[in-house]
Amino acid sequence: MTPTRYYKPELDLLRLCAFLFVFFTHRMDLAPIDPAQYYWGYHISLIGVFGVPLFFFLSAFLITELLTKEQDQFGKINVKSFYIRRILRIWPLYFTFFFGMVLVTHLSDKFGHISSGTQLAFSLFSGNWHITFNDWLPSYPINPLWSISVEEQLYILLPLVVFFGGKRGLKVFSFLALIGAYAAVIYYAQKPTKGFSGEWTNSFVQFQFFAAGILFSVFLKGWQPKWQIFPRITLFIFGLICWLLASMVCEVHADSPHLSTIPQAICGWVLILAGVASFFLSLYGIKLKNKLSPFVYLGRISYGMYVFHITIFWLVYNIFKDELTLFSKMIGLLEWQNDIGFVIAFLATVIVSLLSYNFFEKPFLKLKRKFTIIPSRD
Repeated sequence: MTPTRYYKPELDLLRLCAFLFVFFTHRMDLAPIDPAQYYWGYHISLIGVFGVPLFFFLSAFLITELLTKEQDQFGKINVKSFYIRRILRIWPLYFTFFFGMVLVTHLSDKFGHISSGTQLAFSLFSGNWHITFNDWLPSYPINPLWSISVEEQLYILLPLVVFFGGKRGLKVFSFLALIGAYAAVIYYAQKPTKGFSGEWTNSFVQFQFFAAGILFSVFLKGWQPKWQIFPRITLFIFGLICWLLASMVCEVHADSPHLSTIPQAICGWVLILAGVASFFLSLYGIKLKNKLSPFVYLGRISYGMYVFHITIFWLVYNIFKDELTLFSKMIGLLEWQNDIGFVIAFLATVIVSLLSYNFFEKPFLKLKRKFTIIPSRD
């Protein structure tokens, strides 16, 4: 039997949107936006952190699609091949970057310190739990890798659920994950804090987005909306409104102080989830024109962009901040220094990620094809 290829380029475009959300919000860590002067710019940038749940939803949806199609066409899934594919896609860049940063922090104190405990946790893909119980890391550039730990935890579980439980098992797993997520949300709402809260990096909380992605795959059964552009734009705007309400009204943020009441917290996380689903439906099934191909390609390399972007922000706004100030003054735009740095950081992130994808990641992706059951894009 010749397997049917499965590839949805519009979801690469959505993956780029998820990255841009995260990119905008991480800029504020080092180049804050004045909320009094740029009220909406500040709040729209602040909700960009919810791009991470959008990444989680997309990963779960696509992997469930591929695994269930493999099961439908061949009667079972090859768990070993799945693990090898994920290892070849994630591990080379992840471990090269992480231990590269370990080496850099041993040679220079400009990138913080990575303890042996941190090295062990991130080597075992439990980095998110390390942060949950200990606060953010002093080595700023590796903090975003917490989300890769969460994804790897899904990759361990999901093929086993499909192998032993099929689609029924996926439903049970997803509903249990949703129950666990909101039990954790209630737990954190009962223990408000003015300091760091581990809620954002807690796997139980974030698994709700995996659960939603899985359920969308199972219940849609291959159906795709064939809507025109207006309802799609409406859904995209509705997603933004949901996220703004979650942040501004329900006060559910990432690592900011968590002071929400239980009803606020539940409503806030439901709004984040509704926003994620709305963004997904706004693009899912859309027919893309060729002129959007560059943006689809950027979505394809978004893994590298996500891994590298925070380090590049650190270089631009911290290591080379004096040079950035001098350059901004030289071109007569000193008051736009942070925005110039933002553009430089974005271009540098794209260039570094392009080089990484084409010269480092691709050999592993070619090897990955030997273990591919349902053809897709790399």
